[in-house]
Amino acid sequence: MTIQWFPGHMTSARKKAAETMEFADVVIEVLDARLPEASRNPMIEELRKHRQRPCLKLLNKSDLADPAATQAWLDYYKRQPDVKAVAISCKKPGEVARIPSLAQTLAPHRDSNVKPLRLMIMGIPNVGKSTLLNALVKRKVAAVGDQPAVTKQQQRMDLGPRLSIVDTPGLMWPRIELASDGLMLAASHAVGPNAYIDEEVGVYLAGLLLQRYPECLEARYGLKAVETDAVGVVETVARKRGCIIKGRAGELDLEKASLILLNDYRNGTLGRISLETPETRQLLLQAAAAAKSEAEGGEGDGRQGPGSA
Repeated sequence: MTIQWFPGHMTSARKKAAETMEFADVVIEVLDARLPEASRNPMIEELRKHRQRPCLKLLNKSDLADPAATQAWLDYYKRQPDVKAVAISCKKPGEVARIPSLAQTLAPHRDSNVKPLRLMIMGIPNVGKSTLLNALVKRKVAAVGDQPAVTKQQQRMDLGPRLSIVDTPGLMWPRIELASDGLMLAASHAVGPNAYIDEEVGVYLAGLLLQRYPECLEARYGLKAVETDAVGVVETVARKRGCIIKGRAGELDLEKASLILLNDYRNGTLGRISLETPETRQLLLQAAAAAKSEAEGGEGDGRQGPGSA
């Protein structure tokens, strides 16, 4: 079953975003550098293309992502029209300071007191939009939390006579088509915890890590990746961290162990990890399109990815 999460306030937030975009010059789309396409809301692209607005894609949390994968994503996005892409950490002021000048290159006609540059920050929940805004204005003007959907209202800030910024609530889309996207989003804490089961997401993450980053599992938990499977990873974490269900004769608490694994990934304790690359994304979309075509006679999942026309 695919994870779905679309809180009620997001319907009105989407409508408001569509109205606001009419008055924006550049859309700043904040993505999670560890899963750029899975964390890309297709509604944002639809809105900005309808308004013909250029986009500065920020691959945030790049300090947590695999540098090689991040570079591959930058190369991919830079081939798209009306798009610039940069990898940053919104917690590093020096990197954030580059953003206005980068955005300016996408709207060179907006650079005066009469025509100030108007930026609109968008993205899914918990990718760092509010942290970005606070860093840009150099003070706390937006609530920041480790839970998704902390921001629920738009707010506008003027950064001098030549620059204004609108921060928007995190927006999901009504239906996540690919099951793996939902799992990656849940693993990265971009959807509410009531939308998924920690153990299921933990086992998914363990399987991905076994395939792509076994050395991270070995270094953190002292397990031999070649001798186990995804469930075995979670069981090893449970034993290593003493996750035992009381009164169950030593039964392992796999839910608690899964949360430990997820948190170690989320905060970077496991190392610099990316959940997808342009290559794995393309393979995923091809497999999904083939499965859908076989089952329904359709033509894919409706979301473009690397290699799409």
